[in-house]
Amino acid sequence: MAEVLQIGNFEIFAADIIPLLASYQMLPNLLREMIIDQAVNPIECTETEASQAIQQFCERNQITSEAQLQSWLDFHGMTKTQFQTAAIRTLKIEKFKDETWGKKLESYFLSRKSQYDKAIYSLIRTKDIGVAQELYFRLQAGEQSFAELAQEYSQGSEAQTGGLIGPVVLSTPHPAIAQTLLASQPGQICPPLHIASEWFVIVRLEKLIPAQLDEPMRQQLLHELFTTWVQEQLQQSLMVKSQSPQTTIE
Repeated sequence: MAEVLQIGNFEIFAADIIPLLASYQMLPNLLREMIIDQAVNPIECTETEASQAIQQFCERNQITSEAQLQSWLDFHGMTKTQFQTAAIRTLKIEKFKDETWGKKLESYFLSRKSQYDKAIYSLIRTKDIGVAQELYFRLQAGEQSFAELAQEYSQGSEAQTGGLIGPVVLSTPHPAIAQTLLASQPGQICPPLHIASEWFVIVRLEKLIPAQLDEPMRQQLLHELFTTWVQEQLQQSLMVKSQSPQTTIE
């Protein structure tokens, strides 16, 4: 007997699943998860690790009782075995990341470190070059503080904070601003920069915060490498599929 998924007045048969996934543009997501499964299936976990993974999975999903677990299983259409497999899969993915890229992480971090450095800086922006030059000279002369002039003249949301922005990673600001900050010393006020066709900005570096390969950064980099790898595998799979000969029935 064919399995049927009942949703309201609709019945969905197993043969309908693939066309439905395609129509909702969800097939790439299915393929992505299958690619991940093939990669992590060989990864082994101890009983202790598996037990901890299941407990953490329950905590993330706010499952604190058997009744809540059963409700969660019913909602997701899963068995308890599938639930445990899903929880352990999360652990296997983390172990796969570490086994695949853990030893390469330091060199990868050093090659991209400048993209993760952070800065705290002050900014005044205006569309009037004359105003920008006048404000720069006043700052240089010490006639008013940066915060006072930013609150009075800056035409962006930074006016509400006295021009102060950050800390932000240096990939966030306009490239010209990021380059200026990297070349500046704390407290240095840079001449007006012309950016984004209409803005003139005055920038002062307050503090540069170099990135460090701590645990949060390590997890971020592992996630980036894993995501890039999965996307490459997905693209290759889709390319192979598109190039494979199609069989037609006439």
